Amino acid sequence: MTDTLVKDTRPPAPPDTAAADGRRRAGLRGRTIAVLFALPALLLLGALVVYPVLFSVGRSFFDASGTRFIGVDNYTEVFRDPATLKAVRNTVIWVVVAPALLTGLGLILAVLVEKIRWATAFKLLLFMPMAVSFLAAGIIFRLAYDEDPDKGVLNAAVVSVHDAFAGTSPYPSARARDGRDLVRGEDGSYRTAAAVSPGHTVALPLVGVLPADLPGDAEPARAAAARRAADGELRGVAYLDFVPGGGGTQGAVDRGESGLPGMTVQAVRDGKTVATTTTAGDGSYAFTSLAPGEYTLALPAANFGQPYDGVSWLGPALVTPAIIGAYLWIWTGFAMVLIGAGLSTMPRDVLEAARMDGANEWQIFRRITVPLLAPVLTVVFVTLVINVMKVFDLVYIIAPGPVQEDATVLATQMWLVSFGGGNDQGLGSALGVLLLLLVVPAMVFNVRRFRRSQR
Repeated sequence: MTDTLVKDTRPPAPPDTAAADGRRRAGLRGRTIAVLFALPALLLLGALVVYPVLFSVGRSFFDASGTRFIGVDNYTEVFRDPATLKAVRNTVIWVVVAPALLTGLGLILAVLVEKIRWATAFKLLLFMPMAVSFLAAGIIFRLAYDEDPDKGVLNAAVVSVHDAFAGTSPYPSARARDGRDLVRGEDGSYRTAAAVSPGHTVALPLVGVLPADLPGDAEPARAAAARRAADGELRGVAYLDFVPGGGGTQGAVDRGESGLPGMTVQAVRDGKTVATTTTAGDGSYAFTSLAPGEYTLALPAANFGQPYDGVSWLGPALVTPAIIGAYLWIWTGFAMVLIGAGLSTMPRDVLEAARMDGANEWQIFRRITVPLLAPVLTVVFVTLVINVMKVFDLVYIIAPGPVQEDATVLATQMWLVSFGGGNDQGLGSALGVLLLLLVVPAMVFNVRRFRRSQR
């Protein structure tokens, strides 16, 4: 008997359509629920982001009134207006300087913090400025940068250091009365109107100093003025020719008039200074080794120079670096924490192997730590670039009105043009679109890097 193969000609079993339909309905229901949950966020995103962006793009093609279509005229005006060009220049300075400094500081601090005992407390102190709003930080630094040393803490420190090494003028407001006894020179110094010779006593009267501003060691000058010069001696007294409460005789040392201690007096002959001395507490001075002849007594300009007032932090030259300094104070903790998080995930065996091979800490930092942290450093840098392009609060608050234009960036210029007096919302919209176009590439780069890191 021959075995034969019988082909199964029966139709295939129909698919389980009920199960497939159930899966489709479940998937559709899940997508619907997801859309419903996301709908409020999508509506807010559309109302607060998408619509303003589209409206600004459209508004940028109209004039200041918004009624006449002018094409790309606003965009061409952006690159013709000197104030806008200065804003672009300052924005470039911000983008180049601030993120690089912050990333470098964050890296250095993150590495150093790992080596100290109270690392958590130190990180907390550096991160605390992030809790301060830009408005409050701007007010803080506006006061800190005040040019008056009695108000601005930075200038108070600068003036203290300067005065510790260079000294200060003892009587910046002092002056001679009517030039009768003393004649003012072109350099601000004073000289006696008549020549004098050893054996005489010469009084040097000055005014313009408040009794309250006299040094603590100032003493009455009357007794010193009554002393007579010995043979070959030239002496006298520098005093405040003013009696508290009024009265007295001008040019005479009256009772109650104070000497001026610490004042430099020079004996000048034939245009050359031959001797120098300093007045005592009662204002007295004496030259004991002068050769016979006639001399002119001089009070150098250093006695009357204005005190050092510090640095003009908010002047046209330093206002942008000063504001960047305030920005660094706020964001250094942010960069340090992010880089520190990346540093904590580094393989320690690589570092230990490098140390065992004889590498010092600088070589480890430069050739191992930095290359391994390159992805984190890039993310921090790009994030800060996006942030500095939008900086507004600090610039607007810290920069005084007269130098506002010297410190302006694209964000502040956009506001000033649109609402701060320019009333040209067409040009302001063009600036906003330009700022958006500058930010988008950095945002795309950051998003792509995040996606690659997740993979």
